[in-house]
Amino acid sequence: MSIAKKLGPATAALFVTLAPLAAHAQEAGRIGDGVKMMAAFAAGLAIALGVLGGTLSQGRAASAALEGISRNPGAAARIQTPMILGLALIESLVLLSFVIAFLLVGKI
Repeated sequence: MSIAKKLGPATAALFVTLAPLAAHAQEAGRIGDGVKMMAAFAAGLAIALGVLGGTLSQGRAASAALEGISRNPGAAARIQTPMILGLALIESLVLLSFVIAFLLVGKI
C-alpha cells in the first residue's frame, strides 16, 4: 500500500483524535468538572469494552457452533438452539453495559 493511500485514513484518524481537545481548551470551571469528565470517560469506556467483549465472544460462539455443525450435520438442531440462547445472553451483557453507560452520563 502506497503512502498516498495511507495519508487519507491517517489524517482522518488524527483529526478524530485531536478534535475533542478543543473542548478542553476552555477555562477551568468548578471542582466537580473533573468528576463529570471522568464519568463521561467511564461511560464511553463501558460501551467500548462491552461491545468489544460481546463481539469477540459472539464470533467465537458462532464459529464453534458452525464448526460443530460442519463436523456432524445431523446434530445441527441440537447445536443451533443452545448457540442462539448463548448469543442472546451475550447480547444482554452488551445492552447492560449500554444501560450502565447511560446511567453514568445521567450523573453528569
